[in-house]
This record gives sequence, structure tokens and C-alpha cells, in this order.
Amino acid sequence: MDVLNIQNFLKELSQNNNREWFAAHKEWYDKCKADFDEISRLLIMEIAGFDAEIRTVEPRDCVFRIYRDTRFAKDKTPYKNHFGVFIAAEGGRKSERAGYYFHIEPEASFLAAGVWCPPPPLLKVLRKSVYDNIEELTEIRQDAGFSKYFNEFYDDDKLKTVPAGFPKDFEHAELLKLKHYMVEFKMDDDFLKQKDLVKSVAGIFNQAYPLNRFLNYAVDEYKGRV
Repeated sequence: MDVLNIQNFLKELSQNNNREWFAAHKEWYDKCKADFDEISRLLIMEIAGFDAEIRTVEPRDCVFRIYRDTRFAKDKTPYKNHFGVFIAAEGGRKSERAGYYFHIEPEASFLAAGVWCPPPPLLKVLRKSVYDNIEELTEIRQDAGFSKYFNEFYDDDKLKTVPAGFPKDFEHAELLKLKHYMVEFKMDDDFLKQKDLVKSVAGIFNQAYPLNRFLNYAVDEYKGRV
């Protein structure tokens, strides 16, 4: 598994994002894809050691395709300039459950945990869970292991006001304005050069497991399982 080779491929791809270049370098891509699939497989195994939900997850369901859907996009470049995998039960990359995301992109690599872009009905349930169980969530966020890597929730698309149905004077009202319940840890190139990269990433994800467990209780409530 050669992460440096993956990064080099992505750098070249970002400068030559066209079908002709990609076809000429398909063998290089295939090698990078095989390496990333193997990283994903090993990462699933490591995560399954602390999150039992992940034991039946398959890499093929979790790794994102590099091909972009350009039908309705202004940007018509045909390929993504990154490799990504979302490890979650019940569908992998298509799952609504909180999970673990690993992203390799030159100078923009990161890992993330939680729920990204939930549908409105689920988002409403997640917000209610945050409101009703704020002490538990605060305890998770203040844990030394968690806070070492994760500080704030991802706040793109955040609402300007507290959503209807919640008191505007709620002490943690900013958390109710979120549209994603996801946290991130940015990885620099030195981080990616680690010999035991998979174990290091899994170790950070282990610190995020309590958050995912908290969020998935709400997901189960949404699906009528609680």
C-alpha cells in the first residue's frame, strides 16, 4: 500500500482532469485504487474491533467511485481529485447511520465521523436528541480522547436562527442550527507517511465511536427501532 503513490496520482489527475489523460494512465489508477481498497479493508477490520456494527461491512459498499456525476454540475471535469471511503453499517457509503470517513487528497486529507447531510426527517430527530440529551453529548465532547482530535462540528450550511420547535434561549442553541452532525480531523502529509497509518486512523476513530453511538441511537429511533 503506497499512500505517496496515491497522492502523486491525484496531484497529476488534478492537473490533467480529462478522459484522455485518465485512459493513458489507467494502469496507474488501477494500482492506486487497489491500494486504497486494501487500506479500506484493513481499516474496516480495525474499526470492527471496537464497533461491532462494522463487522459485516464490505469495502465494495464503502469506497466511493472516482467518476463524477456531471449531469447537473457546472464543473464538468469527469473525475474526483480524491479517494474516499465511508465505513458505516447498513449500506456503507449509502448508509444514513453515523460512520467513519477517510479521505485522501493532496494537501487536503482528513478523516471524519458522524452523520453528513441527513434527510430533513432524520435531521429533526437528531436535533431533538441533541436537545434532550445535551448532558450526554457534552460529556462525549469534553472527553480528553475525543477533544484531542475533534473540537467543533462541521458547520457548513448552518442555519442562522434556531429551528422551529426549540427554545431560542437554549444554552447550546448553536448545535441545533447544524445541518450535519459530523466532526473532522485534518491530516497533513507527514501524518499520512506513518508506517502504521491504518492503526493510527483507527485509533482516532475509536475516540469518535461514542459520538457515533450517540447519533445512531437517534437514527434507530428514526427508523422505529427504539
